[in-house]
Amino acid sequence: MARRIDVTGVGGVRLAAWEFADPPKPEAEPAAPGVLLLHGLMGRASHWASTARWLAERHRAVALDQRGHGQSDKLPQAAYTREAYVEDAEAALEQLGLAPAVLIGHAMGALTAWQLAAKRPDLVRGLVICDMRASALGAASQREWDAWFRSWPVPFATLADVRKWFGEDDPWVERPHPSRGAFYAEVMHESADGWRPVFDPEQMLATRESWVYDAHWEELAQVQCPALVVRGLDGELGRAEAQEMVRVLPRGEYAEVADAGHLVHYDQPVAWRLAVEPFLESVLAV
Repeated sequence: MARRIDVTGVGGVRLAAWEFADPPKPEAEPAAPGVLLLHGLMGRASHWASTARWLAERHRAVALDQRGHGQSDKLPQAAYTREAYVEDAEAALEQLGLAPAVLIGHAMGALTAWQLAAKRPDLVRGLVICDMRASALGAASQREWDAWFRSWPVPFATLADVRKWFGEDDPWVERPHPSRGAFYAEVMHESADGWRPVFDPEQMLATRESWVYDAHWEELAQVQCPALVVRGLDGELGRAEAQEMVRVLPRGEYAEVADAGHLVHYDQPVAWRLAVEPFLESVLAV
């Protein structure tokens, strides 16, 4: 089951958190170690469902719909800055009673996770970084994303059309990618004229603008807890950069998943678990 818990983020933004397990056990029993799962840009908490369910065997696993995403507030006037995302995650850990927790982040969520780990080491006992670069991506990358959003043939007539376009027809797809189609089908909702994204693309661009022009190596170097960098073999994070990130992290480890692209946990859920679970066990053993 998935239980919704509302969290108040910075500036009063209402955030939806999802616990993929039974309610917490009575306080008389030992509390399960907390895990907070942070999705990437355009993602949502439900993308973590399969991961959260196996985590729930030994952890209290909660996935957060970050501001502007999923069922959390998408207020036009809200801040979509790096600081806001980090402070939202900080608030979630404290309000949910998860700390000290392991943070597992994908892409943008991974950046939020390591920035929070650097800022509040008392709240974070371990960190999993999934396919997020520490280097600056630059203005050209932002222009490419703007053009990509404009290329979407919205509204889509059916969810099957969503799956086909993102899995096959999208010019960014080099070969058929069914899991990518499924990933984007989860972030669509039905409107009067067809299927549209649950997020505002302009807000996504504003969110992305807050990190693409800067490198984030300094925050990596400030992370004190054990950290695992995971990359998909065909993902956006190259092997050389991933290994440099591991070197910069004071307690970094490295793993890669074959036959996976950027959506590592979605492409290869079994291999993803095999890469992450031993690290989590080592963190718990400390």
